[in-house]
Amino acid sequence: MAHPLLEDPHVSIEITGGVELPAFREDVELRTADALTLVGELSLPETADPVATLVCLHPLPTHGGFMDSHIIRKAAARLPALAELAVLRFNFRGVTSPRGTSEGAFGHGVDERHDLAAAMAFVAQRGLPRPWLVGWSFGTEVALKWGLEHPVEGAILLSPPLRRTSEDELAAWAGSGKRLVAIVPELDDYLQPPEAIARFGAAVPEAEVVAVEGGKHLWVGEKQTARVLTEIVRVVNPDALPLPTEWPAP
Repeated sequence: MAHPLLEDPHVSIEITGGVELPAFREDVELRTADALTLVGELSLPETADPVATLVCLHPLPTHGGFMDSHIIRKAAARLPALAELAVLRFNFRGVTSPRGTSEGAFGHGVDERHDLAAAMAFVAQRGLPRPWLVGWSFGTEVALKWGLEHPVEGAILLSPPLRRTSEDELAAWAGSGKRLVAIVPELDDYLQPPEAIARFGAAVPEAEVVAVEGGKHLWVGEKQTARVLTEIVRVVNPDALPLPTEWPAP
């Protein structure tokens, strides 16, 4: 939630946990080609036009993933103010969060193709600049399977399991001109850095794999959160680094 001291320009607060920095925030609805309504939120910088757009794809719905999964929620809470990024996050079909419930039912990464298409249509309609896909776990599978169908700059993959993505789907990114960056925790439950380097390197030689020492699949804790958000900004808007740890920034 927004911190009450954010309204006092003479007081600095530490950026941690649930602190929500200033941004223009709008509840949005996305309409899919198979006639479902998805619920989401668009967060925009208050003081400048966004330099790029993050389209956030959340973790596995059957294991508690939703648009408020903490890395995605914190990206929306911090990055419009800290890095001049637009952040679009939404619930995949059949998923409920405090924002509401998206229509439909879990599509195993296949029907979610329509959800991604609806999000990208919204980005185009609003004229949001330089869209990047930011997938986390299951969201990385949706990004890898269907992201090449859309005019994105690239995809940032947080804790990619590479379980639902076929070798052919992964290899299709090679030579696509779209940047592919995998942020892989050292202690991941599904895909750890050595295997990730081998698999991405064999299929997409130009892909970048970032191994995060001590990282885990769920990126729990402020240290891991800060590292993930820093890596996202390094890719999308490196001029905004280093990210401030206090607000207002010193």
